Amino acid sequence: MNRTTLSLIAAATALAAVTGFAALTAPDAGGAAADGTPARLPVERTSQLCPAPSVSDVAETTYTSITPAGTADSGSAGSAELAESVVTLVDGADTGASDDKAKDGTDAEGATKDPAKDKPFISLKEPGKPVSVEASGAEAPALVGMATGRFAPGWTTQQTTTVGVGDARGVLGLSCTAPDTDFWFPGASTERSRQDYVHLTNPDDTAAVADIELYGKDGAVKSEVGEGIPVPARSSVPVLLSTLTTAAETDVTVHVTTRSGRVGAAVRVADSAGGTDWLAAAADPAARLVLPGIPADATDVRLVAFATGSDDADLKVQLAGAESTITPAGNESLHIKSQMTASLELADITKGQAGSLILSPAEGGRPAPVVAALRVVRGKGEKREIAFIPATAAIASRSTVADNRDKGSTLSLTAPGATAKVKVTASAGTEGGEPAEKTYTVKGGTTLAVTPPVPGGLKGSYALTVEPEPGGGPVHAARTLALPEDDVPMFTVQTLPDDRGTVSVPKAREDLSILDDGS
Repeated sequence: MNRTTLSLIAAATALAAVTGFAALTAPDAGGAAADGTPARLPVERTSQLCPAPSVSDVAETTYTSITPAGTADSGSAGSAELAESVVTLVDGADTGASDDKAKDGTDAEGATKDPAKDKPFISLKEPGKPVSVEASGAEAPALVGMATGRFAPGWTTQQTTTVGVGDARGVLGLSCTAPDTDFWFPGASTERSRQDYVHLTNPDDTAAVADIELYGKDGAVKSEVGEGIPVPARSSVPVLLSTLTTAAETDVTVHVTTRSGRVGAAVRVADSAGGTDWLAAAADPAARLVLPGIPADATDVRLVAFATGSDDADLKVQLAGAESTITPAGNESLHIKSQMTASLELADITKGQAGSLILSPAEGGRPAPVVAALRVVRGKGEKREIAFIPATAAIASRSTVADNRDKGSTLSLTAPGATAKVKVTASAGTEGGEPAEKTYTVKGGTTLAVTPPVPGGLKGSYALTVEPEPGGGPVHAARTLALPEDDVPMFTVQTLPDDRGTVSVPKAREDLSILDDGS
């Protein structure tokens, strides 16, 4: 093997160390176009992290995992498994875990737990067939895992938790995350009615060290305990935001970075005034953002945004509805000062039709990078529930969301530019059923909210895979899962970023005549 090919494989391996994704086989002579265009190859390894879902003894959690079928040339070998992770408490963090789990990761008898040697909690048998596992109470575990070979491209896991009683009753939904080194969470809070925990999960065999920065309406929130947080190997650490500062901020942007190692990160929100859910990380800072999937019956919508750069941001606010893109009267724009968090009350902006928010530089304004998320409310008074919609990137090739039910799932597809066609595939069910498929046309500048296809003869739950067809405009997507209980419209929304199931690998042979000296 020549040194050029070796360097390409080394680069792919370095990428895997940071992102959790890698194609570990170099392309053969036919793997790229004759003009040297990089080949698209399936990833061969990917990591996934699921935080501890709840501290409630009455919580019911379902974990559903799937690798979508149909990735060409992904091989036949491999596996996809998730194992339990130790929950470790740090200064100021309190998960409410029961007494039989100690802070040092030992069990009641003092024996050190090694999740890597435990029997897998979830294990896939075949691509295209989802697997579900249920757990009850506060002991439902955090999970760490890896998929390899044919199970790696597009592997996804959803955890859905229902809490039927208490101040923070509701549905919590989260697509488990890949490890990374940088996360943004606009929409968090340190006010007294909120209990917001940042969950940091380390998939590796060595400890990671993370920093948590908070930014409010006046800029950085002073904190001396958010730096240098240790995250032990293959462990999950929950950190209560209100323990990091004495300031009670209604809207806070959380920035999680790592000094060493990598983590998965998500914010679990409990609001005594309106329910509970997960706040997933927002898309990378950009001057233009799309926040897809605001439910038609939303009674209150609040936009929270943060300017990450050195320049202020002036944003034009638009709603892509069922027929066209409009500018909401009285909420046409938002000014965000550099390194500060700003918010905008949008009330019942959808007016009975599902929609998506589009943010772009105001006319004549200078583009500036921002991150953003929506807090969405359904219902009123004591019969209300919250969910969060972070900005999400367009689906480049494919995206999958698991744990859809025969009733209660709504798929929102947004085409902020040109018209797009989208193929939606429903997988087999966890307990039986035949896959189904349907293609939708999404008119440019609109949001199409549909009841997605359901597998024939469905038993259990199923996954939805979304694939924009070539030649159309960009598509952003989100899934709403509604699980009402006792007249409370409990729900959760998951955005569908691209699954990064393939990677671009340059054609090494093009450079051999220049770089290979024969040694």
